[in-house]
Amino acid sequence: MKKFIKWFFGIIIALIVLILIVAAILPKDFHAEGTTTINKPNKVVFDYVKHLKNQENYGVWFRLEDNIKKNYQGTDGTVGFIYTWKGDKVGEGKQVITKIEEGKRIDMDLFFNNDPNAAKSYISTEEISANKTKVNWVIDGKMPYPFNIMSLFYDMNKDFEQGTANLKEVLEKQ
Repeated sequence: MKKFIKWFFGIIIALIVLILIVAAILPKDFHAEGTTTINKPNKVVFDYVKHLKNQENYGVWFRLEDNIKKNYQGTDGTVGFIYTWKGDKVGEGKQVITKIEEGKRIDMDLFFNNDPNAAKSYISTEEISANKTKVNWVIDGKMPYPFNIMSLFYDMNKDFEQGTANLKEVLEKQ
């Protein structure tokens, strides 16, 4: 029995060491994005996406749980607006509008789980024709060691691709 316990703990320790070594090798920077074309005028699309509260209608994370606690500070759709959330499945975070280039781009800082370092995100819109708009939703940030190991198992691009698909669906139904 002692031999089994030694082997068992030896294997557990070896797995932990292996995970830490792999995490040390993996990049800590991450990038994700989603792009779509929406059959609506650029002004309509931009006026919708610049309001962070509207992300509740198309962001993948808001569909994961019903009881997310949300808080708002300031005027939505303006620089300085702060949107915070807390949930069992989605964790907690804060999103702050840092810059708006009217009709083209909204920049946001995202803080996850009280990390003082912001991930940089933006949503850009580009008029393709009078009733067709290209939307690009992007995030860049750093995942702290050893949590960067999650990049092997989780592709954030899927969330942003689905988010832009949801946005297309929401806006084209209006």
